[in-house]
Amino acid sequence: MIRPKVPVNPLPTGLVAPLVQPITAVEPHMGTAPACGCGHAPAPGQSESRVQLPGVRLTPAGLVAAVAGGAGLVLVVGAVLVSMLLAVAITGASVAVCAVVLRSLLNGQHHR
Repeated sequence: MIRPKVPVNPLPTGLVAPLVQPITAVEPHMGTAPACGCGHAPAPGQSESRVQLPGVRLTPAGLVAAVAGGAGLVLVVGAVLVSMLLAVAITGASVAVCAVVLRSLLNGQHHR
């Protein structure tokens, strides 16, 4: 009923051929289009340069705060995980002690 379509790539070129080929051929764009005589503004990207947004810049104080926050988060998560592991270990040990005591009490009744 549901059959996946596996892309077919006859040559091991490393490129994956798409399942559906485009109907129209795309020709590479060479150069810029000539400006028309009308009074409208040019299309975005024709004569304007790309505006690049600035990346995230950390000041030394911000970097120290980020490192301290990350270290604090690691310490808190580690403490929580260790306490959970310790709680499980203590619970298991107490259940084992209770089992040994009950076993000895029940075996003591059979021998009397």
